[in-house]
Amino acid sequence: MLSERWFGLDRERSSPASASGTVESPLRPVPDAPALVVDPTGPTTPRTLIVSDVHLGLGSTPERPLGPPEASADRLVTELIGLARSTRSKSVLVAGDVKHPIVGTPPSLRPVVFDFFSEILREGLEAEVVLGNHDVGIVRYLPREVAVHPSTGVVRGDVGVFHGHRWPSNAVLRAPRLVAGHLHPGYRLAPTAGDPEGKRRCWVRVARPPPPKAKRRRRIHAEPRAREIVVLPAFNPIAGTESLNREEPARGRSFLYQRFLTLGVARAYLLDGTDLGVLTVRPTDDRPRQGGGRARPAR
Repeated sequence: MLSERWFGLDRERSSPASASGTVESPLRPVPDAPALVVDPTGPTTPRTLIVSDVHLGLGSTPERPLGPPEASADRLVTELIGLARSTRSKSVLVAGDVKHPIVGTPPSLRPVVFDFFSEILREGLEAEVVLGNHDVGIVRYLPREVAVHPSTGVVRGDVGVFHGHRWPSNAVLRAPRLVAGHLHPGYRLAPTAGDPEGKRRCWVRVARPPPPKAKRRRRIHAEPRAREIVVLPAFNPIAGTESLNREEPARGRSFLYQRFLTLGVARAYLLDGTDLGVLTVRPTDDRPRQGGGRARPAR
């Protein structure tokens, strides 16, 4: 099973306690899909399906507002609902970049966004969005039942979720585990006749040693203390991917790569669970921008 191969015998554990005082991680990758399940960590935390970088409107035209067949809004929401059913999830959380246009939402895309989430809600699922850098102005085009969180993220049980283009809130950074998107992680393999580019979407998981004891001093911006950091592949299959095994980082590589993947041992995994090995991540002194997006309180 993918989740077993991904986390392996060395996975960090936290609760409920086993005989050795450790427990399984609540994070479970869905086999052969760019989606992550967060198992309940308490009676008030539902099983949640997390995806990122849906990019509705990518490849769309005035004649085809839903997008190309392989990545149409209808196809994406059908796949998402199917994953929620198969994993028995009660909630769907999009960790940023619901839509593709960065500035504004074109008139032809507005009903596409609304209908996408309406389908999720009709399934009886809760729907949540953490704002991404592409989600400027999207709030007004979402159904009122959708809970919207700022780009600084949200905490669900023991898991902090943020998009990855802005520094998360202190509450998110204190979570034992972090989940982000934004990077569109991928891996370039040898090209074949059927796959001339050889570029595949992949997961990234960072395993960290226990953090040092916190010093008793006030910090305006906390540092991440998570033992486990997971970066989701893009949910949209035609969204661009960042080849993490390139010798030189691409110009668009974000601080998520520079400031989070350097915190521990980062490994890459294909969607089918293939372990691609340890990533060589170069740290940087660049500081991220602060701030967040406009949010609507969860209902």
